[in-house]
Amino acid sequence: MKRSKKKAKSTTKPKRATGAREPAAKTKKTVKSGTKPKPSQKRNAAEKPASALIDERIHELAGWRGEILARMRALILEADPGITEEWKWAVPVWSRHGIVCTGEAYKKAVKLTFARGASVPDPSRLFNSSLAGNTRRAIDIHEGENVDASAFKALVKAAVAENLRRRGTNDAQA
Repeated sequence: MKRSKKKAKSTTKPKRATGAREPAAKTKKTVKSGTKPKPSQKRNAAEKPASALIDERIHELAGWRGEILARMRALILEADPGITEEWKWAVPVWSRHGIVCTGEAYKKAVKLTFARGASVPDPSRLFNSSLAGNTRRAIDIHEGENVDASAFKALVKAAVAENLRRRGTNDAQA
């Protein structure tokens, strides 16, 4: 009599096939807030100057978020007239010898993220977000909140000074 051998079930994973893989289906990128991208977020930065794109973004936001972004923009430019406005990552960016900060608008807050904020002194304790990291710091401004203008301008000046320090450039050369 022949005995039939039963195959034992294997508990190991099957080997992957080597060679070319099928490309994954492309996924559509969405804005963090889960909403459709705004018209200004679709524009190519080469089409219009950054200042015009920032103006459009402020106008699109309207309400309290637009007012706060416009006020903070004015304070940034007052703090250091040498700051350049840019449009990157579909948000306003203010730079001088490197990124000073970005301005993003969310449903419940306007966020100003300082690229080197962890290295910038903040005696007025304006930074209230992204405090755990080693590089960035942010200020979240909610509806009805006011930011101390002189303290904010001092923070912007300190961020520019930090960019200059990192580049090894003193202010006279800038």
